[in-house]
Amino acid sequence: MIGALLGLLLICLGAGAGVGLAGGREATAPRAARPSPAATEPTPDRETLPSPVPPPSAEPSRGPTEPAPDPELTPAPSRRPSPALPFDLPATEVLRGSPHLVFAHYFPPYPLSLDNEPAARDYYARNYLTPHGEKGKHSAYGGLLRDRPLPVQPSGGDWQLGNLEREVRTARDAGIDGFTVDILSLSGTNRERVELLLRAAQRVDPGFRIVLMPDMASLDTDPRTLADQLAVLAASPSAYRLADGRLVVSPFKAEAQDPAWWSQVIARLGEHGIGTALVPVFLDFRANAERFAPISEVFSSWGNRSHTQQDGVPEDIRLAHSLGKKWMQAVSVQDARPNQGVYDEAGNTTTLRSTWNHAISDGADWVQLTTWNDYSEGSQFAPSLHNGHTYLDISSYYLTRFKTGTWPRIVRDTLYVTSRVQFTSAAGSVPHRLLMRPRPGTAPASDQVELLTFLTAPATVSARVGTVPHVYAAPAGPYVRALPLGPGRTEAVVRRGADTVSTVSTRYPVRSTIGVQDLQYYGVSSRR
Repeated sequence: MIGALLGLLLICLGAGAGVGLAGGREATAPRAARPSPAATEPTPDRETLPSPVPPPSAEPSRGPTEPAPDPELTPAPSRRPSPALPFDLPATEVLRGSPHLVFAHYFPPYPLSLDNEPAARDYYARNYLTPHGEKGKHSAYGGLLRDRPLPVQPSGGDWQLGNLEREVRTARDAGIDGFTVDILSLSGTNRERVELLLRAAQRVDPGFRIVLMPDMASLDTDPRTLADQLAVLAASPSAYRLADGRLVVSPFKAEAQDPAWWSQVIARLGEHGIGTALVPVFLDFRANAERFAPISEVFSSWGNRSHTQQDGVPEDIRLAHSLGKKWMQAVSVQDARPNQGVYDEAGNTTTLRSTWNHAISDGADWVQLTTWNDYSEGSQFAPSLHNGHTYLDISSYYLTRFKTGTWPRIVRDTLYVTSRVQFTSAAGSVPHRLLMRPRPGTAPASDQVELLTFLTAPATVSARVGTVPHVYAAPAGPYVRALPLGPGRTEAVVRRGADTVSTVSTRYPVRSTIGVQDLQYYGVSSRR
């Protein structure tokens, strides 16, 4: 049925068309742009990762820095079969027994469905996935979004609650501990979705935690009003509290208000009988760390989405720990914002792997996946129309290492392919006026196809990018190969001797002529 829905949607949108912010039917302004890190931060990526554009005359073997998993180091019990993954994910109770927590940032404007209509004619299709939606409101940039949640069938009863329950299950089954939910407003549709999400978590899994995250780039309120509203939400058993009972409050762009302002929020919550553990998420951490240290429990930064701008992470974590605070590290996939005319170069999955490796190797205590479902930033981990489960599945591999201290054993040959569907220079003919440009300081623009293999034993990979063939040997474990992007689809086959062990083909071809600028990386998995 999903296949049929996807087919209908593609027919509706037209081949090669870009897909396009939301806030439900409620007119909600998008969050403020996430700025790049301070110019003083070092820019080279310390990890030895694939070159963004490998030399065409030679295809050197380069892969992730993590070691090939050692079967002897992987605990045998307490694992659950995971047919869609290259490894068996540890049981939920094992993952939750770790002191290392992983949250995903939930953005209420983009639930699975906005109106309970069939995917081919729902609000996403009619208004956000087309340049002509919402009476042409988004025509200047070719439509609000370039991707959407995987379509769901219309359902009866409380369909909004049911869809949120589905999202909780999806995140829980990927090993995620909970959502940090963006509180964009204190009333209206987005606020109602926060309450529904708390209900959904309690119904599906009481152990799934919802962290309350007031969005200080959007909220215009006073300490007393905010605290009173947080107290209402805190009545839910799913609102995350530490073991000592304190409510976790994690404001985005915390520096929008000074520590004295937040101290008033904490004091007012105390009048409600609620102790508070403040976990501020900063846009500029280093400028605010010492000021906020006396009132904070955990520090975090929103981070950035370029793989060449991660070298400041070790110093951030050292600073937080030196001040006696834990650190929540941002882990991200990519960032492309049509309505803001900017994108970061993610280098296929290089940003994803780099941010996870920094969280693991630099001593982060918690992780925040930024984001679960903010399609206006193109930063989603959630299963989507263009990526399926690709980024969530890859993330589960690193999540397991982060939580257990051991790289999981590869038990199923798996191949992931990521690429854009157009060249970075292909926007010259598009009719819309606002084009996405590289964010200052981001990695150089790159046109490449990435093959990420997780193999149980060495094998031969035969790939065809458009009409250009490539053949190479891949070792056991995780391994990356980058190939030049070309028009058409990419097909790849993994063979071990005479046996074909894995195949994959991209669902969307790379086009030289385009109607809408779309600079997201699309993903596909051989096991989905």
